[in-house]
Amino acid sequence: MMTSARHPQILPSLPAAAGVGYKPQHFAALTTDPGAVRWLEIHAENYMGAGGRPLAQLRHLADSFPISVHGVGLSIGGEAALDPDHLSRLGHLCDWLQPASFSEHLAWSTHDSAFLNDLLPLPYTDATLTRVADHIDRVQEVLGRQMLLENPSSYLAFAESSWEEPAFLAELTRRTGCGLLLDVNNVFVSATNLGFSPQAYIEAFPLDQVAEIHLGGHDAQADDHGAPLLIDSHGAPVADPVWALLEHVLAGSGARPLLIEWDTDVPDWPVLAAEARRADAALQEAAPSRVPAWA
Repeated sequence: MMTSARHPQILPSLPAAAGVGYKPQHFAALTTDPGAVRWLEIHAENYMGAGGRPLAQLRHLADSFPISVHGVGLSIGGEAALDPDHLSRLGHLCDWLQPASFSEHLAWSTHDSAFLNDLLPLPYTDATLTRVADHIDRVQEVLGRQMLLENPSSYLAFAESSWEEPAFLAELTRRTGCGLLLDVNNVFVSATNLGFSPQAYIEAFPLDQVAEIHLGGHDAQADDHGAPLLIDSHGAPVADPVWALLEHVLAGSGARPLLIEWDTDVPDWPVLAAEARRADAALQEAAPSRVPAWA
């Protein structure tokens, strides 16, 4: 079937069930007692090498689990053109693995030839919208498949922004045909740091375009004035207010593939499996699809 950036291949969806971010120390547990876990996510940049144990383990896991590939290095929001070598390696990985989903972040992480080890925010302007849409088109053209775009965690707002974030993301889906990855923890972090209602954000979000949901932990700090400052760390259990916000999301979206992210201070398998069971329980209470309660 012919595909294009505007009409990318729509991939088989992940199951509307709990998944976890894969870490090699959990390989044995996943192959013997996965519990509620029905799918796995990997970070693309960890699997762009040629062979070795990581790819051998991934090949084995792909026989049992749908795999979601999550990119962290494309710099979709950067001012420069996408790195052709990075994009080529990503394309090779996806051609080999044939994942059920590919996603990246609405952020930038490059400047000139330097790669910054962070996912940095960008202003929501018409010029940014055009640039990000062009970059999404390029990714989907090279990969020959639809990508999902994740909402960021924010620590500051740009005075020049002329779009609200949910509307900005909705317009990107309209222009490019991409889907969305809704990170509920990122919404809560941004709402706390910037002083807006996370529930109102969800009610403005294009939930019909969401193909995947993420949950993760954050660290609570304070800024120089003593105001709460949350850091998206992926190094702790999901906080109770984030679980509550997930209920609000699922009331509008219905059940979706739901991932537990835990990337730093990674716990032993029983702890992560317990988070996955809690995610699975939340999904069991959500209808497959429904009209939002606020519609």
